[in-house]
Amino acid sequence: MGTTTVRLDSDDEALLDMLAPEYGGRSSAIRQALRYLAADRTRQNALRSFLAEWEAEEDPIDEADIVGMSERYCL
Repeated sequence: MGTTTVRLDSDDEALLDMLAPEYGGRSSAIRQALRYLAADRTRQNALRSFLAEWEAEEDPIDEADIVGMSERYCL
């Protein structure tokens, strides 16, 4: 297992201290945050691919459609 050093300002330290008990410690909270960030990136990439396919198969995507989908799926 690797070790990474991260410098945090006081606001980030406070956030980490708030989350640490819920996730079993500071390191676990940071690992969980990385997982959430990676999952969010995966969802964003999937949405981009979906929109590209949609646009390739249909007419150009209307901005209102994108806004509607973003609201519907909390993106």
